[in-house]
Amino acid sequence: MFGIVRPCRHGMCGGLFKEWMAHLCGLCLALRDEHGHASRLVTNYDGLLVSVLTEAQAPASSPHRRAAACALRGFKGADVVEAEGVRLAAAVSLILAAGKVRDHVEDGDGVYARRLVAAGAGRVAARWSAAGTGTAAALGFDPAPLLVAVEEQARLERLPDPGLLRLTAPTEAAVAAAFAHTAVLTGKPHNREALEEAGRYFGRLAHLLDAVEDLARDRARGAYNPLTASGADLVVARRHCDDALYGLRLAVAELDLERRGLVNALLVGETGRAVDRVFGEAKRERPGAPPRDPRLRPDPGGLLSLLCAAAACCTCGLYRPPWDEERHKSCCERCDASGCDGCGQCGDGCSGCCECCSCDGCACGCD
Repeated sequence: MFGIVRPCRHGMCGGLFKEWMAHLCGLCLALRDEHGHASRLVTNYDGLLVSVLTEAQAPASSPHRRAAACALRGFKGADVVEAEGVRLAAAVSLILAAGKVRDHVEDGDGVYARRLVAAGAGRVAARWSAAGTGTAAALGFDPAPLLVAVEEQARLERLPDPGLLRLTAPTEAAVAAAFAHTAVLTGKPHNREALEEAGRYFGRLAHLLDAVEDLARDRARGAYNPLTASGADLVVARRHCDDALYGLRLAVAELDLERRGLVNALLVGETGRAVDRVFGEAKRERPGAPPRDPRLRPDPGGLLSLLCAAAACCTCGLYRPPWDEERHKSCCERCDASGCDGCGQCGDGCSGCCECCSCDGCACGCD
């Protein structure tokens, strides 16, 4: 699981969190049913926004079903979304994950520098790209913007002195195309412009926050990072993030949505918390910040690091390797449950919680 939008049951109304989990499990099951178990590795939080936006615009065209018990849900059944929006989210996730894997192979990053690993990863990337392209075509979505974005990103990263916003442009274009197609799926073409705008700002946020999160690690390893390449510091990155947050909120406010609660909670509330969280962590990594927890081992890299990352993914983060900074934190701390500012009402119904969750009154469904 990865992405900048990481809602927690303690930071969101109970009804909204159930809706969120219905999209999350729906995406995972859609990937499994159409593309096999291995494709479930590309399940990510941010990709789910495509499914959320689709259902918010036309709830009647977004059917649900009862899923069987799953180990990741504590062997419990669940209500999951089974609609075109989930399939679009699956296609986008597969195509972008394939591009990311290819990029690692071409750069020879870490374990990908090994010939056998690179060959296997290349075959997986090709399979994912073909699967995502096929699903996109079935939904009437042209995957060209996503495929071009991956190639353009690689080209820009080879330039000697690119601007920071120039580096984020391919991600912005890819997310804008995916968001905009939800207007086609739901028969609301008048939403297309605002969705494209929201997609561009969210893509910029995702790219910048990923760069800020990886900055210290990339510097230590001598790896590529957009902030280092463009000469931008954390102050510049924060300013761009704040501008993107403002633009994103305006774009979301313009959307014609039948159910606005979850969209507001994610694209307005959670994105703001993500910015605060990432930059707060980045400041702690600066010189003079508190030292790293002495109980943590250094990341060994290579195959062991890859296997431990897979184990953390398969257990939804319950397992953390000995070098993970969240290893000794409680589950609530890992989920960043502080987003409610101590209102004490989240998960207990509508009373007093709707403001902190950015939903619109009882429309959140948290009865």
